[in-house]
Amino acid sequence: MAMNVGQETEGGEEVPMSEINVTPMVDVMLVLMIIFLITIPVVIQTVPVTLPDVRFEPTTTKPENVSLSVRANEAGECEVYWNLTRVNSEELLNMAVDKLETEIERLGGVENLTEETMPEAHIRGDVNTPYRCIGGAIFTMQRAGFARVGFISQPPPGGVVERL
Repeated sequence: MAMNVGQETEGGEEVPMSEINVTPMVDVMLVLMIIFLITIPVVIQTVPVTLPDVRFEPTTTKPENVSLSVRANEAGECEVYWNLTRVNSEELLNMAVDKLETEIERLGGVENLTEETMPEAHIRGDVNTPYRCIGGAIFTMQRAGFARVGFISQPPPGGVVERL
């Protein structure tokens, strides 16, 4: 192993070395990289799940389906609209129960109600709406008896869907 302490000039004087020794820094970085490669899988523990593929399915609008729009106003209060009529949570529950009762009567009783004939609730939520507003609408519709509550979203441009 050679050691370079400096360079001698013509007069015999030594000039200080001006190059930085990067070997210790590289050694430290390699040790840190190995430590992180070993510890990251230990620290990040998740339950293995299979996430669904995101796909665009055109919505089949049936007259018995309920269309809800949910957003938050400037004051942060939740606004829920049944079609174009603004409703509070009590009115939403009453209207949803009435809608289901009307559909059951139209079909001739509960025994004629199937998954295909059951009305659905379609929720359109503004992108800036807090989840508590959308979650409240979902809870109210499920409490009223709607088994199928779906979300209306804007498809990606060009119809290309990527896996999240």
